[in-house]
Amino acid sequence: MSGHSKWSTIKHKKGAADAKRGKIFTKLIKEITIAARMGGGDPEGNSRLRQAIMAAKAENMPKDNIDRAIKKGTGELAGAAAYEEVTYEGYGPGGVAVLVAVMTDNKNRTVAEIRHTFSKHGGNLGENGCVSWIFEKKGNIVFDKTAVDEDDLMELVLESGGEDVKEQESEFEVITDPDSFEDVKAAIDEAGYTYILAEISMIPQTTVKLDEQKAAQMLKLMEKMEDNEDVQHVYANFDISDEVMERLS
Repeated sequence: MSGHSKWSTIKHKKGAADAKRGKIFTKLIKEITIAARMGGGDPEGNSRLRQAIMAAKAENMPKDNIDRAIKKGTGELAGAAAYEEVTYEGYGPGGVAVLVAVMTDNKNRTVAEIRHTFSKHGGNLGENGCVSWIFEKKGNIVFDKTAVDEDDLMELVLESGGEDVKEQESEFEVITDPDSFEDVKAAIDEAGYTYILAEISMIPQTTVKLDEQKAAQMLKLMEKMEDNEDVQHVYANFDISDEVMERLS
């Protein structure tokens, strides 16, 4: 499975500890605020805001928190920091391509922290454009293989505007165009299928298979990047077999 999908699945299965939930809320609030600032506070006419609210609800964020974040973005409430969106690119263990999407009010601080995290965990920060060409923005919905019939899922996905269903070792991965993601997800929800995760992601065109040692390093790099409060998302093109994941977990 592609690195980001694998990583998102790992995080989901581990569950968010209370100590990390505050950090997750902080990142979601940043995204809601920026989305409202850029596209307005009406989710009906702002797909980025709509998806940010969807992600916040999936994490059980209280409605008051969501509403305050929107109002900060639209200027109805004071206190919105002047965040800037930046994407850093680099390489992880084994030459894995890594994209780090951040929202920061201090680029100098953030780039120093990102560079340090790369170098401490077997990677290095690269130049702009060094790996971004490997990734494509797509909708991504992941199912456990035991939860759904592949033929039924494929039929539903294609009828609702999705692009493909990819078979992995223990999962099915639905791929959609970003614009049709919500329609496909709504059709899946209506059919009553249970998925592991559903998100707009950066999907790699190629992957790098890692052995156990490099896989352990890579997962630690991902974890430390995610721990940075300025980091919104980390995408990577690693591939780790279920067998290796089982030994590492």
